[in-house]
Amino acid sequence: MTGSSCPADSSQLLYPRRGAPTTTTTSRPPLHPLIAHAPYDVVLHRSVVLSISSARDQAELASFWCYIRLGGGASAKRAAGEDDRSRSSLTAARGGGGETMSGRGRGDPLVLGRVVGDVVDPFVRRVALRVAYGAREVANGCELRPSAVDDQPRVAVGGPDMRTFYTLVMVDPDAPSPSDPNLREYLHWLVTDIPATTGVSFGTEVVCYESPRPVLGIHRLVFLLFEQLGRQTVYAPGWRQNFSTRDFAELYNLGLPVAAVYFNCQRESGTGGRRM
Repeated sequence: MTGSSCPADSSQLLYPRRGAPTTTTTSRPPLHPLIAHAPYDVVLHRSVVLSISSARDQAELASFWCYIRLGGGASAKRAAGEDDRSRSSLTAARGGGGETMSGRGRGDPLVLGRVVGDVVDPFVRRVALRVAYGAREVANGCELRPSAVDDQPRVAVGGPDMRTFYTLVMVDPDAPSPSDPNLREYLHWLVTDIPATTGVSFGTEVVCYESPRPVLGIHRLVFLLFEQLGRQTVYAPGWRQNFSTRDFAELYNLGLPVAAVYFNCQRESGTGGRRM
């Protein structure tokens, strides 16, 4: 892995702790006038918004936001004038048939597992993300024992071309136990500057991989991929415990994730337990 420089303990990490003065020099690209004053938790990524130009697509986008802000459901559909055709047209406006909405579908495993909600807000999945431990590829909600995740996984990312860079975050929102997650989130791994169409071995590991060792209950281990504004624009946080993916993404203008996947993990001899 290029540029790997992992300190021995969190006191040596590069970025100051939460609450310390911070400065950043990066800024988001200008947003489309339609969403210039939209709330922070709007689900669409900046590059998606910038691709929308026609009046029809703008109207459908406004209707879709109304649906999201009203919490979905039949009443929200009626209020927003939203239907399945609107979603299809919006996907076409984004210029990619591979983009899917995460966070509003009842059958979405990230919703069922409460990754959306506990860790991130609803987002649009736009980039392929594959995580594998040995021969076992991680699928949402699958179970892996600590012995199977002792070594860092292989991670491959999609994207347009190698001029685009991503940050990979791995967190446990159930530390130290799902019934009392007072360390939420625990940061297990952080890799920045991953070029699109490559993998983590081409990025910079700024927080070393720490294998999950759950003691109580069933823990969710979540991988999240963010698109960076540019190379060398994201740095290590100052802590592993009580890490906040949302705060981290806001600090570095990462927006919402472009991909995510998670697995469940419990102690080696565990036969069940509390997850939520």
